Amino acid sequence: MTVENKYTGYALCIDNKDSEDLEKRKIYQVIPDDDAKKEGYLRVVDESGEDYLYPESYFIPIKLPLEAQEALNITA
Repeated sequence: MTVENKYTGYALCIDNKDSEDLEKRKIYQVIPDDDAKKEGYLRVVDESGEDYLYPESYFIPIKLPLEAQEALNITA
């Protein structure tokens, strides 16, 4: 895995075919992974709390205001 930076993005799940750890219409953290992106995948922190590779087509990248990003990064 090649990670160029530590920036975490966000994406909206629009498909979860064959995946029990993704929910449609939910926002997920995306961890940069250039190698995965070249192959058409995103590294996403899913419902298990771990990061896994999923097809890019399952998500729409979104930009959130800083306040929303901070709220989503809080671990309970």
